[in-house]
Amino acid sequence: MRRAGAIGLVLTFLLAWAAEHEGLFRETEKAFYADASVISFVRPGLVVKVTAAAIAANGTITADVRVTDPRGLALDRDGVTTPGPVSLSFIAAVLPKGENRYNAYTTRVRVAATTGKQATQAAADAGGTFTKVEDGLYRYTFRTTAPAGIDRSATHTIGVYASRNLTEFELGTNFASNVYSFVPAGGAVPQTHDIIRTESCNGCHEDLNFHGGSRRGVEMCVLCHQPQTSDPVTGNVLDLGVMVHKIHTGASLPSVKAGGKYQINGFAGLVDYSKINTPANGGTKNCVTCHRQDPDEKKRPAQAMSFLTNPSRANCGSCHDDINFATGAGHRNLAQATDANCSRCHIPQGDSEFDASISGAHVVSNFSETLTGMVVGIQSVDDGVAGKRPIVTFTVKDKAGAPIPLASLDRLTLYLSGPTADYLGQTSTDAKLATAVGNGVYRITYPTAIAATARGSYRVSFAGRKRLQLAAGTEKQRQADDIAVNAQMTFSVDGSPVAARRQVVDTAKCNACHVQLTFHGTQNRVEQCVMCHNSDLVDGTSKQSAQFATMIHRIHSGKELAAPYTLANLNWKEVGYPGIRSNCNGCHVNNSQQLPLRAGLRDIQEPAGPITSRKPETNACTSCHATTAALSHAFINTAAAGESCAVCHGPNAEFSVDKVHAQ
Repeated sequence: MRRAGAIGLVLTFLLAWAAEHEGLFRETEKAFYADASVISFVRPGLVVKVTAAAIAANGTITADVRVTDPRGLALDRDGVTTPGPVSLSFIAAVLPKGENRYNAYTTRVRVAATTGKQATQAAADAGGTFTKVEDGLYRYTFRTTAPAGIDRSATHTIGVYASRNLTEFELGTNFASNVYSFVPAGGAVPQTHDIIRTESCNGCHEDLNFHGGSRRGVEMCVLCHQPQTSDPVTGNVLDLGVMVHKIHTGASLPSVKAGGKYQINGFAGLVDYSKINTPANGGTKNCVTCHRQDPDEKKRPAQAMSFLTNPSRANCGSCHDDINFATGAGHRNLAQATDANCSRCHIPQGDSEFDASISGAHVVSNFSETLTGMVVGIQSVDDGVAGKRPIVTFTVKDKAGAPIPLASLDRLTLYLSGPTADYLGQTSTDAKLATAVGNGVYRITYPTAIAATARGSYRVSFAGRKRLQLAAGTEKQRQADDIAVNAQMTFSVDGSPVAARRQVVDTAKCNACHVQLTFHGTQNRVEQCVMCHNSDLVDGTSKQSAQFATMIHRIHSGKELAAPYTLANLNWKEVGYPGIRSNCNGCHVNNSQQLPLRAGLRDIQEPAGPITSRKPETNACTSCHATTAALSHAFINTAAAGESCAVCHGPNAEFSVDKVHAQ
């Protein structure tokens, strides 16, 4: 009885600990699916926090770091008294007064194996010593010493990045980073480096981390990626501002268009960024995609305006890399030996768009504030029944409510497709031929009738734009498209209840990365895309499927696919996904990635595929898992009656979709 009571107490403790940690892990983490007893024993997760730092008179640098699980319970760095050894690496750097780039004390000399060229790089300290202060708290003494004569009143920063190996418990490797700023002489920190927040990067990258996963967040990146660090293989400076601008401009760099390449030889070897472009609408010209000006002061970086107030040759020349500042070539023959004069011409905001001011020069034409806007609305669909031609009444006005004549539009297309349960095809007509019936109100009769055999709900939609020349007749003249948000209306063709198409993904999630989703010139809502990209749509040249799920999965998996995906004569092999590709909820809503998929979906056609007609679940999964083994696995688990994927991959199954994709 005594033994049974002890066991009961242990079980009670384990269950209580597990209950306390409920909600601590996300569905994208392996720990979320682990057994409660494993969680209670291992206490997965990792948090590191530098609590104090000092630089002695002789240059000795020390930092105190606390190592805990996510609930704040101490972890043993050696992995003896608590599971999983924790590896810790430290960087020490100074932010000189009046400057916005760090200089690291901890450096290394890297030698290019092919040429023997050397380059100094900021790096983690090597060979320091640890002293245990108390459980979970360690003092690290750097092997590197600060140079004599340092400015002890300047901001100094310690960066620590860490990993905890829990692979033996099937919980992967946990990562964490932290930075701590202090003044060696004591007192308040006089300045910080706070230009772009990690949250801005995570709009695309989701969980910003590099070099294997342990270096996390912009505040960690800037400690090493500053002018002090360069690549001995390519000669490129690895300053964060320069490097990030160039990587995200990639294929659009003047130097690349002229036949050059932008490459970096780093943690992953030699990587060519010459075919990369930011997915954001407007590209890197749309500065505020990253340099966000959040209205909430607490969320806005302290130096959020520095890209406007502090222009430099390095940052500006990173995108405009055809400028020779020494000679003035490409810069109206105005040579610039220093950054001192940059802000004289390039003020934050001028009197008009497209001028020499930083804001004006970076206006994206389609986002110009001078555009009056184009708003299309659908008032009604009459005769929208099987066997008849629908009559659509709609409005076209500017954002102030003034009517827009259809003759002034470059394009206005009316689309019809159905049934919404699984679109069979799409037809369209030129809506500029509609008849005006009121103040900005128009009516058009669709040229073809809905099939007499049609059943369920159908949808009409509009896509349109007004093309115009901004600053016409001046050297600033440029083309702009004033694009309407796609307007849609769903209606029943047989008297049954109106049923909108199921929502699988959300345009807002696309826009977290794309800023303002726009394809084919006027298509800007996911609900619009799926009307055409249905199960039967096949690329005319490659004969590969252009069905929406297939297309999106493959485009965003481009680099990972064994065979290239070619669509519209474009090879998407060079495209990668900046976020966590296995996190289905990065795009999906309402757990729409879960199996089984809704009944009644049609097979996807792909004449070029190894399986020319694929079931919906097989298609969705093998669009990413595009291997022979995965296709064969799906094929043998499919019969005439349908797919059996949900037996093993359903929400509560051992190999559920979310569980197998967890990190």
